[in-house]
Amino acid sequence: MSSRPRAEMIEETRAKLIASARQAFARLGYARTSMDDLTAEAGLTRGALYHHFGDKQGLLAAVVEQIDSEMDERLEAISAATDDPWHGFAQRCRAYLEMAQETEIQRIVLQDARAVLGERRPAQEHCIDSLSQRLQALSAAGLIEPAPSHALARLINGSLVDAALWIAAAEPGEQRLQASLQGLELLLRGLRPGH
Repeated sequence: MSSRPRAEMIEETRAKLIASARQAFARLGYARTSMDDLTAEAGLTRGALYHHFGDKQGLLAAVVEQIDSEMDERLEAISAATDDPWHGFAQRCRAYLEMAQETEIQRIVLQDARAVLGERRPAQEHCIDSLSQRLQALSAAGLIEPAPSHALARLINGSLVDAALWIAAAEPGEQRLQASLQGLELLLRGLRPGH
């Protein structure tokens, strides 16, 4: 009998399944990932997967939540690295579009998650709320034109997500990221007073 606490063993099992699924989903995609292969690779049973996540879709949701959280941490680090709130905001928007070229984010978050889990996820609403708060602070500091921050956040978020999907679907050699970054620059410039 193990002397480790049950909660620790449960968390270890969940972490193994998520790590194994994350690798398989990135490599093969959601549809082509076999649950039997995935659980065997993790050294666990299919029953463990169903116990902890309900089904393959539940496991995908957990993987997406983990990646979304990591993306958010990366974006927060960008904001924290500058004393200029406007520059930090613009860099966050650029970084989000650049992330759309990362294989794991492309396949799991931008393609499979949308196809399997749908467009609106709790992390998406969190992102819009966070964006709204940033826009409110920029407006209060006089760095952008006054506007309803929540509506503006939805417009900017929608533009970024749609551009990221377009970038993720690019054929090799297409310059979708560069075109999107140029368009983003124009959009952001329009938020500034006097522009």
